[in-house]
Amino acid sequence: MTDRYAVVGNPVAHSLSPRIHTAFALETSQAIEYTRMLAPLDAFKPALLKFRDDGGRGVNVTLPFKYQAWQFVDAHARGALEASAVNTIHFHDGKSTGYNTDGVGLVTDLQKNLDFAIYGKRVLVMGAGGASYGVMYPLLTARPQTLVVANRTFEKAQGLVRHFERYKDLAREGISARRYGELAGTEFDLVINATSAGLTDQMPSLPDNIFARDALAYDMVYGKETPFMRFSAAHRIRTTDGLGMLVEQAAESFWLWRAVRPQTAPVIAALRSHA
Repeated sequence: MTDRYAVVGNPVAHSLSPRIHTAFALETSQAIEYTRMLAPLDAFKPALLKFRDDGGRGVNVTLPFKYQAWQFVDAHARGALEASAVNTIHFHDGKSTGYNTDGVGLVTDLQKNLDFAIYGKRVLVMGAGGASYGVMYPLLTARPQTLVVANRTFEKAQGLVRHFERYKDLAREGISARRYGELAGTEFDLVINATSAGLTDQMPSLPDNIFARDALAYDMVYGKETPFMRFSAAHRIRTTDGLGMLVEQAAESFWLWRAVRPQTAPVIAALRSHA
């Protein structure tokens, strides 16, 4: 029997998730069907209920529905609890459990694929939207020296820091919010762009001296070279996009659904070769 899964969003036609999960299924000999599901902006819940009632076993959730997914599920697992957002739902025994695998995907990509240890590092996260909420707790559990959040709207950065205040001791020097203009004179070992600016060929206002020696610049956007990536490369800083994070968060979802952990390196390589 073939089990059904899907990625739900609006828009969703661009999603690479069907390619990724199909590759995982072939590798692990799992009988699944994975498709894209376009949900109306005002009818996310009915679309999800229909998919479940038609035999769906689980979904990945992409923009703009991650908070609605958090409200929809019957139970929140670790990751979703901290982020107040859900990107993976498992339907089982008449119930639904919500997870957030984004942060695990990011940290796994950094530490396994890119060989970048977060422990003891000075980390800057740009952006205070849903993408940042999804990765803050896993980043903190990796025990950085400090974690700073910068955002164009300072009050949003403050709100994100308040949300994770109870975990501040996981970072040796705590967590804080700053305006971009307040970053001058501070160096970071890891700079993560969690804003959507790159999608519109914009970038946050970063000072030129933001990068420490041997720093890594990480843009969560994938499939294009963003202004932030060009800025980082111009400063001779190691730079990467978010494709590895996408594949690693998908692998975590696959494991939650199937209790089988797929190999990710071949999938990342295949996607990059066809970019």
